[in-house]
Amino acid sequence: MIQAGKRKKEFADPYTVTGAVTKGNIITKLSLLIMGLGNIAHRQIAKGLMFLVVEIGYIWFMIQSGIYNLSMFPSLGWREQEKVWNEKKSIYEYTAGDQSSLILLYGVATIYITLMFIVVWREAVKSSYKSEVLAKSGKHLNTFKEDFKSLFDQNLHKLLLAAPIMGVLIFTILPLIYNISMAFTNYSKVNDHLVLFDWVGLANFAKILNLNDSIGKQFYSVLTWTITWAIFATALNYIFGMILAIVINRKETHFKGFWRFCFVLSIAVPQFVSLLIMRSMLQPTGIVNTLLLKYGLIDTALPFFSSATWARVTVIVINLWVGIPYTLLQVTGILQNIPGELYEAAKIDGANAIQIFFKITLPYMLFVMTPYLITQFTGNINNFNVIYLLSGGNPTPVDATAGKTDLLVTWLYKLTVDKNYYNLGAVIGIMTFIVLAIVALVTYRNTASYKDEEGFM
Repeated sequence: MIQAGKRKKEFADPYTVTGAVTKGNIITKLSLLIMGLGNIAHRQIAKGLMFLVVEIGYIWFMIQSGIYNLSMFPSLGWREQEKVWNEKKSIYEYTAGDQSSLILLYGVATIYITLMFIVVWREAVKSSYKSEVLAKSGKHLNTFKEDFKSLFDQNLHKLLLAAPIMGVLIFTILPLIYNISMAFTNYSKVNDHLVLFDWVGLANFAKILNLNDSIGKQFYSVLTWTITWAIFATALNYIFGMILAIVINRKETHFKGFWRFCFVLSIAVPQFVSLLIMRSMLQPTGIVNTLLLKYGLIDTALPFFSSATWARVTVIVINLWVGIPYTLLQVTGILQNIPGELYEAAKIDGANAIQIFFKITLPYMLFVMTPYLITQFTGNINNFNVIYLLSGGNPTPVDATAGKTDLLVTWLYKLTVDKNYYNLGAVIGIMTFIVLAIVALVTYRNTASYKDEEGFM
């Protein structure tokens, strides 16, 4: 513990904002207000000017629109569009009113930019303090050219990560925060709140979680089916894919490449094409029902998508056609990498095929494939394509927004795109994330892949 503490202290950054405030000279302290001043004073002109340009740009942005965006953020606007008669033109003119969605977006973006500015400001203060300390101790201060060259050497990771991190921050994190913010508003067509809407706090979450509310009842029903679907879709794909891979991988099986080709061929066909073909084949007038009726095997068309039970079983079975080939490839690669000496030793010890499978093959595969299975489970919870393209979430009860085969993700799509319940859609998105995070983290942390990383090394 003492060594860990010393090591942590050794690698701690000695140049901090607190150090700049308490130990820095007047130039460094002024850098708290004028970014880059300390760098400029110590002849790091280019670096100092870059920090200064960032500060000027931020101040200009705040004066131009940032302050207004923040002032409107608490209310989300209140001015409605009005129709005014123009006497000179003898026409009605419309005055522009507030749009709460834009106010929310601009407000979130302004807060986001402010947080990013604080990060840059912190780095600028630390850089000014560092230049002061190095100058006092007589050490070398890097020029802009040297800093630039270091990006291709010891700081190469900063150069390579800069663009991806900026992309994630701008195109992933910012939209995510904006969508999460909608969950705390009444942004929906209910009471005509599509243009002007307000903050409602946790009211939407209370509505979703309330069993006495129709939306709440649908939420728990969809959540139960989503988890059930994910368990069956993941487990059955793995079990049947594993059995198929083991059978093909046996020494007694001939033409292994041909059999793998037959099963993997479905991967070559775009998934949405396969699903749409399956959907048309299973309709009441589709080829499956037509042939069964023709040969007298059934009296009426099978309700593949009109009965809740039939529809749920149908989507699970068809998902096997889509998913098993991927599991087949994964397991085949693992089977071919299990040391043959383990099997030979087990046979010498008198183990039969079942014992070998449960003592060697299965533990080895589970150890390697647990992260993959968690990923598959997550993917199945968000498996929009299979459900939406096959059943469309149907059958859907009267006066309900969710169908009997809808997952949380397809229900979210219907609530937002079809029903314009953007606030409830945002809540469903948050709840989906919570479910996925809990299941994935708890499951993974209790697996051998996490607890014993070198167990099969």
